[in-house]
Amino acid sequence: MVTAVQIRQHGGPEQMELVDIEVGQPGPGQIRIRHKAIGLNFIDVYQRTGLYPQQMPLTLGMEGSGIVEAVGEGVTHLKAGDRAAYASHPPGSYSEVRVMPAKNVCKLPDAISFETGAAMMLKGLTAQYLLKRTQPQGGLQPGDFVLFHAAAGGVGLIAVQWAKAMGLRLIGTAGSDEKCELAKSLGAEFMINYSKEDFLPRVKEITGGKGVKVVYDSVGKDTWDKSLDCLRPFGLMASFGNASGPVPPFAPGLLGNKGSLYVTRQTLFTHIATREANQEMADDLFEAVTSGKVQIRIDQRFPLAQVREAHQALEARKTTGCTILTV
Repeated sequence: MVTAVQIRQHGGPEQMELVDIEVGQPGPGQIRIRHKAIGLNFIDVYQRTGLYPQQMPLTLGMEGSGIVEAVGEGVTHLKAGDRAAYASHPPGSYSEVRVMPAKNVCKLPDAISFETGAAMMLKGLTAQYLLKRTQPQGGLQPGDFVLFHAAAGGVGLIAVQWAKAMGLRLIGTAGSDEKCELAKSLGAEFMINYSKEDFLPRVKEITGGKGVKVVYDSVGKDTWDKSLDCLRPFGLMASFGNASGPVPPFAPGLLGNKGSLYVTRQTLFTHIATREANQEMADDLFEAVTSGKVQIRIDQRFPLAQVREAHQALEARKTTGCTILTV
């Protein structure tokens, strides 16, 4: 029996309970992993509240790192004793030990700690697919302007560093002067405190009225309309989250009127659907981190038993960088 965090119905942080669960042996294509650290992400909140409905009871968590204890039939890229990290469906990382599909689990390089591994996989792979695989017409070249909302969050602080390494001119938004300064210190060329300033005219000013090639947006409802107006003709609106709520329906003709814009809604798990794609993206992330191009900031640590407080801090936007749960 091991300790895990489960919910029995959708709702607030109070729905999360520490429970004892039994963990068996891995079946074909599976591994059993003993966690050293667990990543906290906004998708956990979406699943807890029911925005992304799940079957009950549910053990939350999509990201973690630890030691492989056993592997099932057909698993050849991992063995017992390997250091490993992952971002993966189905949920279940809020636990001391779990059995899970092996295809999204990667060997963790010795140069990367367990805490960093748990903090970086979901957020780092998200930054990777956004900047490298979700690009506007004609791609992205050094000197191009991009707008990245929530630039001081877990994904954002990785993205601003990676964008700088790619030569991009990143304009970020955040909700406080402190968060803006943090993102600028790590590579954002411009930061806009949306609690004090309307980001749309500032983006137009920065870009000389031309707009940006792409907007990367995990905020959703609150930033959507003005973000479309920040785009240059043929620009790309890349939505990958709903922190302020889902984007309401809109008429496709609106995109034509605003400059023949492109809109896409991306999810990490489409990009890492195969082991080969997952490993290729992870290798790119590992190289970015071990080379020093990207630093993984862990600004909050909570014991697994304090998971409610961790969710409250995340939802209140009191966090910066990455947050982990310690086991």
